[in-house]
Amino acid sequence: MIYHLLVPLSDQITLFNVFRYITFRSIYALLTALIISILFGPRFISYLERLRYGQHIHNDVKNHINKQGTPTMGGLLIGGSVLISVVLWGDLTNYYLWLTVFVFFFSGLIGFIDDYFKIARSSNKGLTVTKKLLAQLVVASIAVAVLICLPGYSSKLYVPFLKWLHPDLSWFYLLFALIIVVGSSNAVNLTDGLDGLAIGPTIVVGGCLALFIYIAGHVELAEYLQVAYVPGVGEVTIFCGALIGAGLGFLWYNSYPAQVFMGDVGSLSLGGSLGFIAILSKQELVLMIVGGLFVIETISVIIQVGYFKISGGKRFFRMAPLHHHFELSGIPESKIIVRFWILSILLAMLALSTLKLR
Repeated sequence: MIYHLLVPLSDQITLFNVFRYITFRSIYALLTALIISILFGPRFISYLERLRYGQHIHNDVKNHINKQGTPTMGGLLIGGSVLISVVLWGDLTNYYLWLTVFVFFFSGLIGFIDDYFKIARSSNKGLTVTKKLLAQLVVASIAVAVLICLPGYSSKLYVPFLKWLHPDLSWFYLLFALIIVVGSSNAVNLTDGLDGLAIGPTIVVGGCLALFIYIAGHVELAEYLQVAYVPGVGEVTIFCGALIGAGLGFLWYNSYPAQVFMGDVGSLSLGGSLGFIAILSKQELVLMIVGGLFVIETISVIIQVGYFKISGGKRFFRMAPLHHHFELSGIPESKIIVRFWILSILLAMLALSTLKLR
């Protein structure tokens, strides 16, 4: 909105020319989302408390019993902050930006329905796994199918560290992209088990992808760094900035001990949008590196379930996802959270190194 109001006036008022720059608007999108989430956070949390939208806690981890009833669905605060900020600072004629918003909004809607059912039933029984996955596949399929049909977008897969290797997956790319979006969405959801554990790495991944998406939309930088150039995709940097700002504002209240949980409405929307941004920037495989923490958490669940079935009821970990294993091993929750954040930062540095390593 601000972009469309002020950029046309830049011919008369030179100062307004600054609003043309993606970097400038991304910074202010971040600040806008941060301010909105921090200012409205207390009122929103109080509103959730009045509605009695509290989290139902499993008895498996006894240290979490005191978290029973903590307000959930805080992802609505993140979502509102992101969407308002994007509308204010984004170029609303950019279809890449709208596709990202589409994935973010409807992934969040699936999470909202799931959260609401859990609250209404006073249990952890929301949507069935089948219904949730089908809904996620529908959202991802629409977004990716439209994306593939857009001019200037390629179905080639770019391999980190091997920049000369970029095979064309053709229509198989659709299936590959669906796995990325849905897998990323659920991976963040699985990681959201301790105070601030999921939102911290999400901010880190969002910041890393912001750089990748900006480079992908900048013809000179893309050519210099030998990465895929996607005309117009740089505008999605605005979304990344808003996501980082909203995430930081949410972390203000979600840090240990948490005053609010994000719920599936937050984790599914954040994970889905991160996966889609990786696809837009042609950094699908790099997402596996920068989002390595989410991958590890997901693999721990797969190992646990698989070993349980094969061994006839035995457990490989004390509990899955992996953060609960460490918690039951006696490591304090706050220490686990900070260590996972550190790991996420290190993985982001490794991912960024792929820009120069060939």
